[in-house]
Amino acid sequence: MNPEQYSEELYTEDSMLKSVTESILESGKNDVSIAPGYGRLLTMLAAVSGAEAVLEIGALGGYSGVCLARGMKQGGRLVSLELKEENAALARRNLERAGFGGMTEYMIGPALDSLAQLENRGEKFDFFLIDADKENYPAYLEYAIRLARPGAIIAGDNTLLRGRTLNPDKNGPSVLAMRKFNESIATDERLISTMLPAYDGLALAMVK
Repeated sequence: MNPEQYSEELYTEDSMLKSVTESILESGKNDVSIAPGYGRLLTMLAAVSGAEAVLEIGALGGYSGVCLARGMKQGGRLVSLELKEENAALARRNLERAGFGGMTEYMIGPALDSLAQLENRGEKFDFFLIDADKENYPAYLEYAIRLARPGAIIAGDNTLLRGRTLNPDKNGPSVLAMRKFNESIATDERLISTMLPAYDGLALAMVK
């Protein structure tokens, strides 16, 4: 048994999140949702930070959206950027079933286009989750910093890319982008940050 398995066995299975996972699989999609342990962490961080406006880059079936919404302040707003309409529709249905449909807004299309729109509108957020196409992670991070209120939290999932980030023989576009993202999180003077190596890796930062 590895540490992740041990920690998961301490918790009762979450029926709502289980149904989200099942809906993703039933739709024929590959379930690449955030790990359950990190989902619980998102809920806790959203609550501790008092997040009222949250921006999620990558919706898939709404697993992380439910986790974030659970921790947000009542009356808060979750903006979710999703490339595919079918994924956003599935996520929307799952958020509605979880009781958070009224607080969620979906923007469909390339995330960089949506981020540019949000910046042009002068939008600001308290919390960010980056969990989408890996090649654009460095650009997503820069947008998050610019769209952040002081003290905002930024989380980036899959920083290890199932070990490829650590393997010097792996140098594809996604790997190179993730290494750049990780290095930026660690060194950018606008951030206070750390890296969590469990599951597939999670980067956490606070904007100064």
